[in-house]
Amino acid sequence: MANLMAVLLNGIAQLEYDRDKSLDDYQLAYLDKMDAKMAAGVELGEEHIENPDENQRTQFVAANLYRAIKAADEAMCSALCSYLATRLPELKQVKLDDSEGHVVIELVFDQAYGKQVPVSFTRH
Repeated sequence: MANLMAVLLNGIAQLEYDRDKSLDDYQLAYLDKMDAKMAAGVELGEEHIENPDENQRTQFVAANLYRAIKAADEAMCSALCSYLATRLPELKQVKLDDSEGHVVIELVFDQAYGKQVPVSFTRH
């Protein structure tokens, strides 16, 4: 589980990325295309940033990952999650929280993700 990265929304796991499984060449090429496209600039909030640095790209990707999760866009979720996991090998969790009416994104590098286990309750 040391190579697992998870994306959580309001404390509930949405995606788990296993770094032990390698990506296909076409998937790696897609991530490189994402980098090339972001080099032309990204929108962070109300600001357009030309040639964003790694931190700004990460913020942009994480914000778009939130939107993809909310839109149930599985292909985009996979691509964005893969981007974060491959570009930030020490990243353990992406915590997204929109419970207070605004989105908070936290990147966790120092706390390994523990798989969530469903608990069944029976009524008597």
